[in-house]
Amino acid sequence: MSALTWAVAAVVTDDAGRVLLCRQGRGERRYGLPGGRLRPAESPVRAATRDIRAETGWEVEIVDLVGLYHLAGRHGPSPVGPGAPVPAAGRAGPLPDVLVHVFRARTRGPGPSGDPAGGCRLSWHHPSALPEALTPTTRAALTDALAGRSGVLRDAAPGAPAPVAGQPPGQRSTPPADRTPRH
Repeated sequence: MSALTWAVAAVVTDDAGRVLLCRQGRGERRYGLPGGRLRPAESPVRAATRDIRAETGWEVEIVDLVGLYHLAGRHGPSPVGPGAPVPAAGRAGPLPDVLVHVFRARTRGPGPSGDPAGGCRLSWHHPSALPEALTPTTRAALTDALAGRSGVLRDAAPGAPAPVAGQPPGQRSTPPADRTPRH
């Protein structure tokens, strides 16, 4: 088992029901949810609001927890070539396992209250017109959030099912029979 990194992200929606995504500035240039890493002794909710404000400039209201998503790190040599992830500068060895707390959040105010940090290009997307190039965690979390699920525990492996439009973000639904009941 590799090291574990604790992270936070949110499915942020605006009054029009669009989802805020961040296109990564390096590597594969896939879209991800805004968020970041937890600091020592920081709660996941506090980390999410802090990181989203820093990354996007938006103040958000955390609505609920969509779920916890585990992305297993890769061991052995890193792949090279087109589409291969770019390792962090100075990183050696296997990539860490990541456990992401993904929240559902709404924007507060008519626009960003500050300037977003560099490193990603922000864009709003209607749930029926999401980009194809999503990170595995983003794909899994959007699938669950757009279906109205909460309290999901999931491995966010590449190849997760694509989000299904038709239910607005935040609408609750009963989990499918093959899922573990919520506690």
